[in-house]
Amino acid sequence: MLNKSILIGRLVADPQLRYTQSGTAVTSFTLAVDRPFTNQSGEREADFIDIVTWRKLAETCANYLNKGRLVAVEGRLQIRSYDDRDGIRRKAAEIVADQVRFLDRQNRDDASSSETGSDAPDQGYDDVPF
Repeated sequence: MLNKSILIGRLVADPQLRYTQSGTAVTSFTLAVDRPFTNQSGEREADFIDIVTWRKLAETCANYLNKGRLVAVEGRLQIRSYDDRDGIRRKAAEIVADQVRFLDRQNRDDASSSETGSDAPDQGYDDVPF
């Protein structure tokens, strides 16, 4: 069986880093991915896809990515269920990423305000075990 997704798009907001009770890093962000066709008005529409990263990859994404950055994400589609505040059962679809590649460089203004003060890495991070 195969469950693999590959997406290229731009972050719609800065990634949100949090830690589980056991101290495992988890970052979530939303990717805007253009559809490969235009609508009747000739405009291109986009899908907004939730992405989740874990462990070292989560910390790397939180440290180097921000709104508007172009990335390639490779991972698996996960559908999870939860109860909302009103007790209604809901489903959420998200990509659990095992690889994120930065496809553009962080601009100088962003780099000067980052903790490291350097450009974002060019390479993806595929060494995170799942």
